[in-house]
Amino acid sequence: MLDEQLKATIQDGYRAFLKAKGFRARLGQKQMVGRIASFLGEIETNDAGGRVSDNGAIVIEAGTGTGKTAAYLLSVLPVAHALGKQVVIATGTVALQGQLAERDIPDVMAATGWDYSSALAKGRARYLCSVRLQQSQDALKASQSGLLLYEDELLIRPDADSATMLESMTTALADQDWDGDRDSWPESIPDITWQALTVDRHQCVGFRCRMFSECCFFQARAAMEEADCIVANHDIVLADLMLGGGVILPAPEDCIYVLDEAHKLGDTALNHFASFSRLNATTQWLEQVEKTLPVMASALAGVSGLQEHIEQCQEIIKTARLPVKQSVPVFEALLLDGAGENASQYRFPNGQMADDVQALCEQLAALFVRLASRLEGLHKTLDKAMDNVSSPAPDVDIEQNFQTVGQWLRRVNGIADCWSAMARPDSTPPPAAKWLSLEDGGEIRVSVSPIIAGPQLKEILWQCCYAAIATSATLRSMGSFSQFCRDTGLDGEPDGGDASDTFGDLIASDMNTKDKVTGNTPNCVAVPVAFDYARAGILAVPDIGADGGQAQAHTEALIKYLPDILDPDGTNEGGEPTASGSLVLFSSRRQMNDVATVIKDDLPDQLLIQGEFSVAEIIKRHRQAVDGGTSSVIFGLASFAEGMDLPGDYCKHVVIAKLPFAVPDDPLQAALSEWIESQGGNAFRELTLPAASLRLIQACGRLLRNESDTGRVTILDRRLLSKSYGRQLLDSLPPFRRLFE
Repeated sequence: MLDEQLKATIQDGYRAFLKAKGFRARLGQKQMVGRIASFLGEIETNDAGGRVSDNGAIVIEAGTGTGKTAAYLLSVLPVAHALGKQVVIATGTVALQGQLAERDIPDVMAATGWDYSSALAKGRARYLCSVRLQQSQDALKASQSGLLLYEDELLIRPDADSATMLESMTTALADQDWDGDRDSWPESIPDITWQALTVDRHQCVGFRCRMFSECCFFQARAAMEEADCIVANHDIVLADLMLGGGVILPAPEDCIYVLDEAHKLGDTALNHFASFSRLNATTQWLEQVEKTLPVMASALAGVSGLQEHIEQCQEIIKTARLPVKQSVPVFEALLLDGAGENASQYRFPNGQMADDVQALCEQLAALFVRLASRLEGLHKTLDKAMDNVSSPAPDVDIEQNFQTVGQWLRRVNGIADCWSAMARPDSTPPPAAKWLSLEDGGEIRVSVSPIIAGPQLKEILWQCCYAAIATSATLRSMGSFSQFCRDTGLDGEPDGGDASDTFGDLIASDMNTKDKVTGNTPNCVAVPVAFDYARAGILAVPDIGADGGQAQAHTEALIKYLPDILDPDGTNEGGEPTASGSLVLFSSRRQMNDVATVIKDDLPDQLLIQGEFSVAEIIKRHRQAVDGGTSSVIFGLASFAEGMDLPGDYCKHVVIAKLPFAVPDDPLQAALSEWIESQGGNAFRELTLPAASLRLIQACGRLLRNESDTGRVTILDRRLLSKSYGRQLLDSLPPFRRLFE
């Protein structure tokens, strides 16, 4: 339970925030503040401050306009400070991560007078390595002097632009005008250049580095360790947890996680848990390593234990190259067998393989696990040699070869993980998805992934953390949290239902009432929305003569119908047309391009098409057009249906071309559907429909961004009215005024 002083701190902070910002209290925001504080106060701990109760997570859906960022900052920061815990806020996008660190947290601190410190957490790969910068400059100078025999000895492209950029970086670091963060460098840094300037954990020697005092990553890490609040993203949190926790971020048991944009968590986790291997690329890599090892042995002659490890690596590489090559025709045959459905992809049904394929995967798994072990031994030998002041090899040579072997080690671990997962029989359901895909140039990619992230997230996150708050504007699909809980591994406990039951009149005193919160799934809460949807917007489903299931007929209908509904009809007080923005969302790039090609000359407005410019450039041009009095239309895909913020006149009309059902040949979705059906379930009802519902809600959420916004959502797919599932989809959408033909 929270003491009265802590309750008063939160109450006073909330009132001060509202006053400073000139905001009025919002019902959903008040409930969110109270519910989070209540939840944290109910956690039972031992004498060491560790959580001993099962109530370690809560899920809160807070729609657009709730002010959820301020709500979780105002409630979590004081409680975490009192408990001696650090807050880790994880966002789904880099953009929101920057917004939190640069705007939202400073705003709350200034408004409340609180002095909680914060730091931005980024992965090692976002920071420049001072050693690599020096190595790259030395290599460029050697190249210009003709001292390098082969250009592939260079870490970086040998041109004047690269040399100028490296010199500018060196000066900026020396003058403390730059912190080594790639994202804060004023110019765009080409990927090929940045790869030469950064290292991963296998290539870094940490505090023993000769330039450790200048290390940009560890300087940022030091600031993070002292911060009350760390602003990270889902990828960094998952990377840390997969390493056991406490490696990149504080230990999970000492953290209160706020997982913002939590609807992305399951898919992001699957990307981390998946692995893959490209066959031809692996063969070429093995050949390159085999050629490099003798050169390494010669350059580091006399280093104790080195020759033995190099010989062991060479032996395994020679053995491994043949089965990798032999696997190519085996997997090519499987791709050809599946050519009737999709010649570029083959998925193993139920994750099961024929005996000969299983045996091949087991052989490759064993070989690459052995190679990983041998490279680990070589890596440790070089690591030890760097501590030897009397080593017979130059320190710079040991250092550079240590980085090279570290790079190999990362790659071989990924390959070993892939083949081990392919070879591993699934002892517990659901089975992993295992598939082949044919890429450009005839490359065969072998991929394996869990089909649900839940079991792994439960093990590495929910069971280990002190507490976690998962929040987003869209967590329910078909009116239920069940899909989110399944995908993320949350079991849940019964929800108390009243934000003030265990927290007194924390926020209710501002409105002289006790606000009820509702949730139809244990430990899941949906706070009231901030908008008056019926007043602010219209949801229209016109009859255009074809539905989204009739591919060609639907495209032709869009071509005919869209120019009419995209004509701006707004007027100002003088009766003159006003400029406004429209957003047309497609589920298919082909359909988007087909429609755009035909109608772009018929539109009186500016038309911006995703793919022709970057997303940032499209938004910039769109805003400039509307600000300048010209209406503008954006044609976009899924990335424009989620998280896009176009308030006011920038988006007065959202057009959804058709219901956003998942692509049927996606291997993960296909494997999950297959498993659901094998358990007697209905994959369409349990998977496809809820996923489409969530995407549809997100797309409708682009219309109203502020309480003063008004507009229209038009869905050009009559299946919403003609199919039996249409009513369920409609019932889950915001309660706009309905206009059905």
